[in-house]
Amino acid sequence: MAATPVRVDAPPVERQEEVLTDAALAFVAELHRRFTPRRDELLARRAGRRAALARAGGPGFLPETAHVREDPAWRVAEAPPALRDRRVEITGPADDRRMTVNALNSGARVWLADFEDASAPTWHNVVHGQLNLIDAFERRIDFTAPGGKRYALGPAERLATVVMRPRGWHLDERHLLVDGRPVPGALADFGLYFFHNAERLLRLGKGPYFYLPKLESHLEARLWNDVFAFAQEQLGIPRGTVRATVLIETITAAFEMEEILYELREHASGLNAGRWDYLFSLVKTFRDAGERFVLPDRNAVTMTAPFMRAYTELLVRTCHRRGAHAIGGMAAFVPSRRDPAANEVALERVRADKDREARDGFDGSWVAHPDLVPVARASFDVVLGDRPHQKDRLREDVRVTADQLLAVDALDARPTAAGLRNAVQVGLRYLESWLRGTGAVAVFGLMEDVATAEISRSQIWQWVHTGVVLDGGEKVTAGLVRDLAARELAAVREEVGADAFAAGAWQKAHDLLLKVALDDAYADFLTLPAYGLLEG
Repeated sequence: MAATPVRVDAPPVERQEEVLTDAALAFVAELHRRFTPRRDELLARRAGRRAALARAGGPGFLPETAHVREDPAWRVAEAPPALRDRRVEITGPADDRRMTVNALNSGARVWLADFEDASAPTWHNVVHGQLNLIDAFERRIDFTAPGGKRYALGPAERLATVVMRPRGWHLDERHLLVDGRPVPGALADFGLYFFHNAERLLRLGKGPYFYLPKLESHLEARLWNDVFAFAQEQLGIPRGTVRATVLIETITAAFEMEEILYELREHASGLNAGRWDYLFSLVKTFRDAGERFVLPDRNAVTMTAPFMRAYTELLVRTCHRRGAHAIGGMAAFVPSRRDPAANEVALERVRADKDREARDGFDGSWVAHPDLVPVARASFDVVLGDRPHQKDRLREDVRVTADQLLAVDALDARPTAAGLRNAVQVGLRYLESWLRGTGAVAVFGLMEDVATAEISRSQIWQWVHTGVVLDGGEKVTAGLVRDLAARELAAVREEVGADAFAAGAWQKAHDLLLKVALDDAYADFLTLPAYGLLEG
């Protein structure tokens, strides 16, 4: 037998031979050799485009693709039965067996099984995320907690449909090498999942469905479409079996929604309003463009802000015009059984947010916790009734301009001292968890992932480099941020105790936060320098 074309550069983890078969690795290697050169070109294009956009004051709708936007005839492929009703979707990492069972049993119509922002890509997490999904589809997954409580799958007809999110194009999987080069994490995650599960899912009456993160252009969507077409042909899966929902979570993608759907039209299922990464993208893209693009505290930027309303209403109109699902943003609240009064206040905010999305025409929305599934479902049940979606609401009343999408300076809010401290607190606590291998963690009652950590450190960077003056009159400087971070680190040591502090990754997290928040050279994604610290 010929040697596998992929070198696995990691200590083995339990059961990895079930995922890393010779045939599966050969498939990943073929994806890598065929598509990684194009991935590299598109990443280089991103950097040049950002510099040009910062000079120009923002993107606009592309003149060279006007014919796509103006053609009223084209539509995306019809949704398969398993994806027709998406009124509630729950998100969470696939690398935790208990979370896998709970997400599938949650009552949500869809589970976003996450290999991206909610998963720290340790080798164990990468392999066991794949194993957990295989085990779930084979109904051999269960989990017994230390106290003896057993978690097992409910009836098949009540389980959520899995939509898997691979890593973004920018991240590599350093443990899988082909011709001496790391395989892009996107191709590793997609390739292993598709190879092992495409036929299995078809037998279950479903299919290989994906969420595509952090796309910045329709050319990146075209690359994914070519990956899908090739993978289906290679494994003898009928063309068009794959379905993809794209997260519109970058400012450039917001100007190319129709083009993205067009490129993926034989495989497209919908678009999602990825609100946290969208704010991160705004800060990142215009981080050195002056005060016009300075955002206030992240929690002050709600979905009712005019530029966010423009983004979400354009998304609904675009999706329904082309026969695609429009999926709303995340409810990140984590209920606490110890504080019913605070719970009710937070739940009322969630209800108001989901009521607004349903009224605006969204076909479904995201939650981060099983307890929020019935809350979101109630909002959409009122509007949808027995219908699976509301694609018939074309929202032809919506007219969105480039200026409206970029009207960040119209916000009636400013950065505050409390907001700066919160950015340091969230960044420190999240990164400590991530560096220990946990990618989704509750911080101050909200489920945080990489996207919210990105906003925290990017706002710190922007406020320092723009010389923002806070509500109390204090100017944001690198020295002020270092002082806040040192005080927060000391507070954490006092809070958790000396032994737990020493056993954690607190000092590493502190140093990493200051690096990605204060270095003159802005890291496009904090996970790039962080990945080198993961697993030692």
